[in-house]
Amino acid sequence: MAASLLLATGAVAAPRDIDRIVAVVNNAVITHYELNQRIEQVLRQLASQQTSAPPRRVLEKQLLERMITERALLQIAEDNNIRFDGAVLDRAVARIALQNKLSPEEFRKQLESEGTDFSAFREQIRNEMTISRLKEREVDSKVVVTEAEVDNFLSNPAQDANQQDEYDIAHILIQAPEGASPEQLAELRAKADKAAAELQAGTHFRQVSAAYSDSQNALQGGDLGWRSEGQLPSLFAVVVKTLKPGENSAVIQSPNGFHIVKLVDKRGKNVQTVVKQTHARHILVKTNEVVSDDDARTRLLQLKERIEHGTHFAELAKIHSDDLSANRGGDLNWLNPGDTVPEFERAMDALKPREVSEPTHSPFGWHLIQVLERRDQDVTQERKRMEARRALRERRAEETFDDWVRQARDRTYVEYRLEE
Repeated sequence: MAASLLLATGAVAAPRDIDRIVAVVNNAVITHYELNQRIEQVLRQLASQQTSAPPRRVLEKQLLERMITERALLQIAEDNNIRFDGAVLDRAVARIALQNKLSPEEFRKQLESEGTDFSAFREQIRNEMTISRLKEREVDSKVVVTEAEVDNFLSNPAQDANQQDEYDIAHILIQAPEGASPEQLAELRAKADKAAAELQAGTHFRQVSAAYSDSQNALQGGDLGWRSEGQLPSLFAVVVKTLKPGENSAVIQSPNGFHIVKLVDKRGKNVQTVVKQTHARHILVKTNEVVSDDDARTRLLQLKERIEHGTHFAELAKIHSDDLSANRGGDLNWLNPGDTVPEFERAMDALKPREVSEPTHSPFGWHLIQVLERRDQDVTQERKRMEARRALRERRAEETFDDWVRQARDRTYVEYRLEE
């Protein structure tokens, strides 16, 4: 994200000329100045990728369509009170700066030295965060995967995510409006066929994607990255098996429109997952207005001394622990790496079986930790179910969101004022 944003927002702020409206989107407008800014951003991005830009008029129309969809989604988010304040935005920008190994101030200076308007950059980050939150609210949170669906998924060997090949793919989408007429579909099919013909003639996939695709990642070459078969949209999963790396599919029709899929690369996957599990228990003392850090630590030192003199750990945990595990004698059962916070895990990993730790501080308070035993456990089946559930959720969420965006766009009042 950091790298793409750094490239995608490298727009040179042009002097504001006599502006005009190029599109009306419900009760908002997109101006010629805004469109030109976006075009400059994209031209710089394509240049950094060493990808030839499509004719400016083609790019202008493509970007205007994407801006209309983006504006429509932002309006829906606003109606649903989805917004991010300045402090949240500052933290997001700081994270991007850290990913680029820069301080926030150094990051800002670098952007400005490249000609990027920092305020526009922040606003683009805000828009991306807003649309992401809208997706979570309208689609992701409503996607339900049942245990029966997971069982059915795993019962088919071809769906086993641990045995499946993985595919690095890219795709071009020629989107069709909901309820498109036969004439509209014929026109869109002709556009898809033209894109396919350019690919056949040797034009680079990234260039054709930038010129034709309606996908949100069209300017990144339509790249979908590495995915197992179970994570692919059902339509693509069938097609990629017939392709060799570097090959493009024929034009494929779906309810959303027309697609061209490219298989960039393919790799095998056969994973057995064995992890070192720790069976541990603990006593937790939380700090508050009454119990200070020193009080909690002293209390645990006293409990440790009693344990060393023969008092049973579990009995003390039942009486003194502030954790929900107290009624189980502090038993946390078998823990996988990453199941606990880092401070707890580091202290636990340093212990021998039956050994009790020194008082250990974590965000939850102060702990005494005892390791009961360790084992190497094959968690392949557990991991398979987790991967299956994730693959089903991602596939369903992606397909549902694409359809939801298309319907939202179709409901939007749009008035075009871009001069021909």
